[in-house]
Amino acid sequence: MHFGNTVAKVVPMSTPAPTAPSSPLRVGVIGYGLAGSVFHAPLVAATDGLVLDTVVTSDPARQAQARAEFPDVHTATTADELWQRDLDLVVIASPNKTHVALATTALEAGIPVVVDKPLAATAAEARALAALADRRGTFLSVFQNRRWDNDFLTLRRLLADDELGEIQRFESRFERWRPQLKGGWRESGAPEEIGGLLYDLGSHVVDQALVLFGPAVRVYAETDARRPGAETDDDTFIALTHANGVRSHLYVSATTAQLGPRFRVLGSRAGYVKYGLDPQEGALREGLRPDGRLPWGEEPPHLWGRVGSGESPLTGGGAPVPTELGDYPAYYAAVAAALRTGGPAPVTALEAAHCLDVLEAARMSSQEGVAVELPVTTATPEHGAA
Repeated sequence: MHFGNTVAKVVPMSTPAPTAPSSPLRVGVIGYGLAGSVFHAPLVAATDGLVLDTVVTSDPARQAQARAEFPDVHTATTADELWQRDLDLVVIASPNKTHVALATTALEAGIPVVVDKPLAATAAEARALAALADRRGTFLSVFQNRRWDNDFLTLRRLLADDELGEIQRFESRFERWRPQLKGGWRESGAPEEIGGLLYDLGSHVVDQALVLFGPAVRVYAETDARRPGAETDDDTFIALTHANGVRSHLYVSATTAQLGPRFRVLGSRAGYVKYGLDPQEGALREGLRPDGRLPWGEEPPHLWGRVGSGESPLTGGGAPVPTELGDYPAYYAAVAAALRTGGPAPVTALEAAHCLDVLEAARMSSQEGVAVELPVTTATPEHGAA
């Protein structure tokens, strides 16, 4: 598939201009694999004020799939064809190695952009894209849908209400049991592919930790390639020390035979333990859509997390806490609002750069077997709304 090869430039800052509110904003999606077909296209199509105009994929089967799922959509085989259409937003859901070049081309053309995580391979590239967007006065955001997971929203509510006391340790696990390799670029060891779990699921758990507890000043990581034939990490642990003293222990794995809690958050008065993944990805994979006809992001009571102290929730400790509704649609609703008003992106490129600072430090820590210090001045995130 051809995606282009433009190189990003470091440029000064400015403010995106608002878009006239007359008609729906036309959106093009580049890539129709997992990210494009399961997340971006359905969420764009379900958002008031946005219309899915074009899908770019060179795979004839995926083109047919896109037309079957969205009968009015146009399809194109290359990104170059996309630039000829009069679009209000381009979503980059193609392989990681294409993100910087495609985002640069769109921003240089003055087209607002959403890029799937990770925005880039390095924090320097992410900051260059942020600077380019500012100079062009063009919108740029990064898709971090896990900020709108049901458990994450619930935890934010508990923290805002001071239900747990002073937080001492945050444990976050995104674990799977996939003992056989699936193949594809996500499992490639070629550096240019930006594969492996550190930059995939690690982008989510690190972003969540930074949003919750602020900048990290110390990073320690262990990464392993455990499955036969694995070329890149499939079992990774990251320990962060935040500037405020909270410690985050983050696990991402494809080789976990017994899954741990998604969250275990320990405070001075109580802890919160939550098992199971947010149901929204599963619903999207099954073809369900957040169109208002069915409850969206709802979780049954037997899956609610528990808050308490002194006893394991698995033996009845603590009290069940209703889980907030998961709300992936909120991301594109915020994108549409920002494009209409000239307001801030729901997730900024600079936030993505701070996350990449941590991921780069984690890679260095794993390779060298040492903890890596991060200066607070470069680690401080701009907390996005979620």
